[in-house]
This record gives sequence, structure tokens and C-alpha cells, in this order.
Amino acid sequence: GKQYLDFVGGWAVDSLGHCHPALVNALEEQAKTLIQASNQFYTVPAIKLAQLLVENSCLDRVFFCNSGTEANEGAVKLARKYGKIHLKGAYEIITTYGSFHGRTLAMTAATGQRKFQDPYTPLPDGFINVEYNDLEAIKRATNERTCGVMLEPIQGEGGVNVPDDDYLKKVEDWCHQKGILFILDEVQTGIGRTGTLFAYEQYNVEPDIMTLAKGLGSGVPIGAFLAKEKASVFTPGEHGTTFGGNPLVCAAAYATLKYIIDNDIPEKVNRVGKYFMTELETLKQQFDFITEVRGKGLLIAMEFDREIAQDVTMSCLNKGLLINKLTPNAIRFIPPLIITEKEVDEAVNILRNIFNEKGKKWTK
Repeated sequence: GKQYLDFVGGWAVDSLGHCHPALVNALEEQAKTLIQASNQFYTVPAIKLAQLLVENSCLDRVFFCNSGTEANEGAVKLARKYGKIHLKGAYEIITTYGSFHGRTLAMTAATGQRKFQDPYTPLPDGFINVEYNDLEAIKRATNERTCGVMLEPIQGEGGVNVPDDDYLKKVEDWCHQKGILFILDEVQTGIGRTGTLFAYEQYNVEPDIMTLAKGLGSGVPIGAFLAKEKASVFTPGEHGTTFGGNPLVCAAAYATLKYIIDNDIPEKVNRVGKYFMTELETLKQQFDFITEVRGKGLLIAMEFDREIAQDVTMSCLNKGLLINKLTPNAIRFIPPLIITEKEVDEAVNILRNIFNEKGKKWTK
């Protein structure tokens, strides 16, 4: 059959590529032992995964679920409980335009994009959308009802929007000043995607709550939200899940995370990502319809001065390269974290050939 070079990675999910031996072996071995158990019981895979996450982050406790949306829902419920206890019933969460936090009704309300919100109004209240990368907008939106600010360190679905270097630190300081929670949605940026295990490490901040999913299971559906001790206000039974944290998915996620840590994958992502962006910048110099290359690690976007993203995406597909149309005039690259410079060269050569073939038509 036809071979494809995958630079979508299941939307930043397939951290270790497809059918990686470490993942396959973990699934096979766990499936022989115990696949699912009610989480009223402790299971070894969940404990091992929770310990590994806590040991390698700034947070203290973990709740496992099934997806990024569920992780963000849990984070919001935790923040509201915190507001009820410590902030006289404060319940509002400040989020940003261009964000993406999931597709449940509440997370659609949290997501600051009208195209996701408009079909489902009226949406739940309690979310205030403000401009991204704008501390003053957050300050203006903060009031006695605010219990937290929830941000993506880098906006993924919204355009691979990278903030100013000091933005997250300023937001964290503001949250501390006001006694509200600083929540980071690392569903897309976490687990090595941006060149460190978690993106927050690059900005000198420590979230009170952090959400994870996507690359955590390398294709197996698992989500998690982590909290510092001060924000760990749930009591048993206040939040729950049937399938979340089952032994099979936790074994898969543990194998994925252990491989990423033991093999220093984030450092390799940082190196290969810089190489990839350099090669894409070379294309930008060569073709004047490319206006910007932006991103961190292996979360990268290329923007055009016209709406050709669909044409580029389909042309790449026909030539065996899978990429993601991000907006009508931008494409996104979110490949497995284990890609090599050689595979980057293959992808860039395909793009160059397409731009050479179609560039004259696009510049008319």
C-alpha cells in the first residue's frame, strides 16, 4: 500500500508514532492481567502513573479521566469548589479568545471561539473570554466572582499562538496577588510537545492546576488533571469517572511517559523542532506567499498571505505527507515526538515541490 509520513500524529496524540514496541508491549501485558476495575479500588498502573507524573512536575495530586475535555471540566469543578471554600463562592473562570478547551457545553463556553460556540447557544455561564497575551485584559475581567484563570501556554487549535516570554509569569503573579487559581491547559502542549516535559517549565511558572491528555497515552484515550495541595479540595465522591484511570490505559500512559523521560525525548523534540523551523524559514525566504513560521518544539504553524491551506493540505496528502489545515490561510505540523531530521527533510522537500508546482498560480 501507499506509505504516508504522518505530521498530524492524531492531532498531537501519537507521541511515540504508530505501534511503538514500548506501548504495544505494555498493552499486551496489562491486557493479560486486568483491563478495567472500579476506581473505588487502587490499581498498580494508576499508582505508578500518578507517582511518575507528580515526581516530574510541580503538582501534588492527580485525577485520571478519559479525555482533555474531561480533564478541563474537572479542573473547572475543582476551581469552583475552591472558590466556594476560599473565595466567598466565586465561580467565574477567565479564559481567552482563540483558546480551545474542549467540546462539552461548559468547555465550549470556556473556548473563546465563536465558530465552536454559536451552534450551541445558550451556553453555561461562568466563563469570561478576554484577549490572549494581554495581562491588562485579565486584570479588567477579574472581579469578586473570579475563582481562576485558565490558559493554554501556547494556543494550539487557535493558531499556534506563542505568547510573549513574560506573559504567563505576569498572569501567575496576578493570580497570586488576587488569591485566585492559575490553571494551565497542557492538553496539547504537555508530555514533551514543546521541548520540555511540560510547557510551563519554559516560562518560570508553576500552575495550581494543570490538565493533560492527547500525548499522554500515545493513542490510548486518557486524560488527567493535576493540582497542588492547596487546590486539592475535592472530597471522596465529589467527582468521579467510570472508565478513567483504568489499568489498561494507565499501563499504556506509564509506558509512554517513562519512555519519553528515560530517552530524553523533550530535548530531542527541542533539537528537531528548531531544525524543522529553520528549514521552514528557508521556504519562507523562497516563497513570498508564506508570511510566518511560528511555534515551539514540534507544535508549529506556517501561515500564508492567502487562503491556500486546504490546497496545500490536499496536495501534501496526494504526495504522502499528512498535515493539518489550521485555518483557511495556515497549516499546522504536530508530528510524533520521535521524528528525525531525515523525516523533516522529507516533509520539507514535499512542501518545496508543491510550492514550486503551484506557487505561480497562488501568486497571481
